[in-house]
Amino acid sequence: MNASSYYPSQPRIAAIGGGTGLSTMLRGLKRYTGRITAIVTMADDGGGSGVLRRELDMPPPGDVRNCICALANTEPTMEQLMRYRFSEGRLAGQNLGNLMLAALNDLSGSFEEAVRRMSDVLAITGQVLPVTNENVRLMAEFDDGTAVVGESKIAGMKHGAKRRISRVRLLPEQPDALPEALEAIRNADLIVIGPGSLYTSILPNLLTAGVARAVAESRALKIYVLNVMTQEGETEGYSAADHVRALYDHSGERLFSLCLANNRPIPEQVLRLYAAEGAAPVRLDGDALNALGVEVFHAPVAQIQNSLVRHDPDALARELMWIYRARAETQVYQ
Repeated sequence: MNASSYYPSQPRIAAIGGGTGLSTMLRGLKRYTGRITAIVTMADDGGGSGVLRRELDMPPPGDVRNCICALANTEPTMEQLMRYRFSEGRLAGQNLGNLMLAALNDLSGSFEEAVRRMSDVLAITGQVLPVTNENVRLMAEFDDGTAVVGESKIAGMKHGAKRRISRVRLLPEQPDALPEALEAIRNADLIVIGPGSLYTSILPNLLTAGVARAVAESRALKIYVLNVMTQEGETEGYSAADHVRALYDHSGERLFSLCLANNRPIPEQVLRLYAAEGAAPVRLDGDALNALGVEVFHAPVAQIQNSLVRHDPDALARELMWIYRARAETQVYQ
């Protein structure tokens, strides 16, 4: 069933984030509209992406590749190839899709063009855009005065310590955003921020020059998708209001007035596994959120996969579209 027959009105959606959270949401949203723009962080420097970044002096391809795969309309074999990860030899740990993007980056004038060409090959729904073409790194400053440079090092720096992240920065600061990304935000009917790692997937986008301002000034409906669980090494002990404050403080903007939060219970045995790693469900502190001007929608949007708590792509997309449709009818946008 195509999107137009499934949902009569196809809103223009700008989805901002990175990691597995953004790609998971895109899998559900593409059933409702073909006018999706995924705006993806370029701060990743770990794993196979980090190796390619260091050895080929290119932007990290991993998060972009995940989003392309999520929006792809292709044969299962091609998707399997895009996700294939070598297990032996010098290529051990490398992903074939990342290598294909690396080859296209070498053949193209820019990483942005490489992403476009890969998207064409896989006939994706909508478009995927790196938030910036600049070679950026993420620096985290902690409340004990320490600091670390490198997205992949942040969790390790915090793990087992009492320190709390006080601020993250991009190096260089305020890199230029891709003009097409800003245009997609300005033209959107619906802007979705998250889900994903607060400091390493979402905030790097908002620290890119012009992005937070474009979101704040947009007349679109703006929704923040709250993470279901806190994250070891980033947000241990964080409430929903803590997440929102971090977004507002870093961006200097009141970015949204709506928040979508999970209310599906998490099985006790799964909670015990997370507790052993210092993680727990994000606490919804309603009064604090109201004080920040944020209205919360509760919906069962979580699922359990191999004892891991993840957003359910279909349930998440359905609830986002329900909120959009309800607000569009009354034109209550903030």
